[in-house]
Amino acid sequence: MPGVHSRLPVRCMRVGVLRSLSDVGRRTSMSQKRSYRTFTHKEAVFRICCRRFDTVTAEIVRQRRMLEDYIDQHPDFRGSLEPVELRSEAPKIAQRMARAGRLVGVGPMAAVAGAMAQCAGEAALEAGAAEAIVENGGDIYLRAAEAVIIGLDTGTTELGAGLGFSLEAHDTPISICSSSGQMGHSKSLGQCDLATVVARDAALADAAATQAANLVRTVEDVDPALARIAAIEGIEGVMIIKNGRVGLAGQLPPLVKIR
Repeated sequence: MPGVHSRLPVRCMRVGVLRSLSDVGRRTSMSQKRSYRTFTHKEAVFRICCRRFDTVTAEIVRQRRMLEDYIDQHPDFRGSLEPVELRSEAPKIAQRMARAGRLVGVGPMAAVAGAMAQCAGEAALEAGAAEAIVENGGDIYLRAAEAVIIGLDTGTTELGAGLGFSLEAHDTPISICSSSGQMGHSKSLGQCDLATVVARDAALADAAATQAANLVRTVEDVDPALARIAAIEGIEGVMIIKNGRVGLAGQLPPLVKIR
């Protein structure tokens, strides 16, 4: 299909359920166990693994303030379900969100969680952190110093073991963002169990995951949604799950079992 990379062609397979969305853990016995801290700012809850925790949280507060100031002056930015034109004074985070919305065909707020996670993680890396993993409601930006596994969840518990993406340090920085019509607080127009998108740009991955979930109401929607999302410039891979059926497209990290 057009836009689908050759490494992992579009295919669907029956598996059970995937579990532990954003459950980041140790891959090998040689890997040091990571320590995660939670930070809540207004309605957003972040899980952060970074020695520069204070830098990450300060950047979250700063970016949130700038974005809210912009939205106060231009409320259409918040409410639109379609791409919007930016004003000249738009802060960088709004620019990232708007660009992602244009590429995917959704409103800019579909990209807010991913954009916030990346801005915060990048601030820590610029401050000298060797590793930064920032999760914002299932949307993850990470620069890993060693191997890491990102687990996946469809919100059901049919299997005692799940699957996750296995990443080496050299695979990062990367963003893995998820959306669902069955769980979570974010608005979705579809009934997808789970849509997960991998991209370098977290705002783009977030917006694309939202759109992928919007497109899926039945199992028959999985293949067309895969092709559409995989064809977007900047998308590296996409996984869509509906009723136990898993569709994969593009260059996704290796899938591994999680106990």
